Amino acid sequence: MPESAGGCFVAGGTNGNLSSLVVAREEFRKKNPGTLKRLAILCSDQTHSSVKSTALVMDCEVIVVATADSYQLTPELIENELREHSKTYESLDIFAVVATAGTTNLGVIDDINGISDFAKKNKIWLHVDGAYGGAGLLSDNVKDLFNGVENADSFIVDPHKWLFAPLDCAAVIYRDKSLAAEVHAQKASYLDILHDDEEGDNPSDYAFHLSRRARGLPLWFSLSVYGVEAYRNAVESSLNIASYASGVIKESSHLSLLIEPTLSIVAFERIGWDWSDYKSWSKKQLKKQICFVVPSSVRGKPVLRFAFVNPGTTEAIVDEILLSLK
Repeated sequence: MPESAGGCFVAGGTNGNLSSLVVAREEFRKKNPGTLKRLAILCSDQTHSSVKSTALVMDCEVIVVATADSYQLTPELIENELREHSKTYESLDIFAVVATAGTTNLGVIDDINGISDFAKKNKIWLHVDGAYGGAGLLSDNVKDLFNGVENADSFIVDPHKWLFAPLDCAAVIYRDKSLAAEVHAQKASYLDILHDDEEGDNPSDYAFHLSRRARGLPLWFSLSVYGVEAYRNAVESSLNIASYASGVIKESSHLSLLIEPTLSIVAFERIGWDWSDYKSWSKKQLKKQICFVVPSSVRGKPVLRFAFVNPGTTEAIVDEILLSLK
């Protein structure tokens, strides 16, 4: 990103998405004064639930694009949705599209490069939600899947997920931080005197917060002590254990892999089980302190879901968990 890029730390991905999309909305309004249409955000059916709650807070609409069997948002799917339901959407102005760099449920990376081309062509804001999956950029094995993220107008990543920081640490980054400052900077006589020499470069100006703590300090300290290479190795470890788990699942007779893992999430079924079976098994494993693996839902169908982020997870641990499912 250019030198104009910058941002701040917020409490979590929900706050990061809200702060980013508010800037996107105000930038659209600035460029399109007098528009009377309802404003809308484009996203997929795999996008994090916070985008819908953000839209509710912002009083705007959400256009949800179905991703079919790929679970991946592409520009082709977006264009098909807009074309097939053009009459429904003609009363809306789309001001932003959300691409996900590692969906929360399945770890799928949207076609960010293609979506960035769509956003540029249609002059709308590109927001990339990398809350969970953004850490995958550290891996040489998967970083090419993130191509296009450098074109984002805003981007979030949660160090408290796959970058090993304590809870309550998310980063929001803007391509042009001055746009965020225009929207989020709070003006008041009792505040302005404190900021005379900052020239708009205060972390309080880049999100809807004002008071804040030093959320980035634990991440900075850990990076300083261990270095980037340790983080890279930890991320690679999670990717490798996900690959191992998916391989064991595919070779088993009682389990079925839902999709090949893209990052460190492995979704699979226990053949013949229903919701009650999954819940009962999950509670027993937690009570015995074996694992915390809970069932999720993919298009109404129950599945189990490994979310590997601990580099200490071993193949033996995975084997023990999968053996308990027989």
